[in-house]
Amino acid sequence: MSNRPAISEEAIVLRGPLVTGFTDEEFFQFCQDNRDLRVERTADHEIIFMLPAGFLSSSASAEVVRQLSNWNVANRLGRVGESSAAYVLPDKATLSPDASWFSQANWARVPTELRNKFLPICPEFVVEVKSPSDRISTLQAKMEQWLSNGAQLGFLLDVETETAWVYRAGQPAEELHGYDQELDAAPVLPGFRLDLQPLREE
Repeated sequence: MSNRPAISEEAIVLRGPLVTGFTDEEFFQFCQDNRDLRVERTADHEIIFMLPAGFLSSSASAEVVRQLSNWNVANRLGRVGESSAAYVLPDKATLSPDASWFSQANWARVPTELRNKFLPICPEFVVEVKSPSDRISTLQAKMEQWLSNGAQLGFLLDVETETAWVYRAGQPAEELHGYDQELDAAPVLPGFRLDLQPLREE
């Protein structure tokens, strides 16, 4: 599988030695200096500026984080991140899922001095929520990139069409329709089931 990252046709991409030569620290500072922008970085260190999410997709992402956080508080098995958390992956891309979870063991691998920066780990579980500017094919490629970098489980959600894809390491993606159901995250997150009903737009 190619390590070329998923880039939306609608995204603005910066290329060239000035930006591709950024160290991880310089890229982190670049993001701090541009806090109002949604920024990711490809495996080739190209910088991607993504369009802002619409309200409905943003609200859906917040609901996912809420459910995931409630489960994590009860179980205390790891850490939860929302869309401002970013991960420096083994293929050198820096990506920010809409929601993420990683184990305490994974957290222990992060040096103390990097814990308030972009984490040099891949979360075990990620969720991507389609925004109006996203293409499903782009997000599907991104989900495969998460898995190829070590994620064990991922949910891709298209709230507008009430479609969900479940990605498990080593298995084909499962496509599900209708948000009158729950997505089972076991065994990666034992006991966590994402209730899709609150994501529906009545």
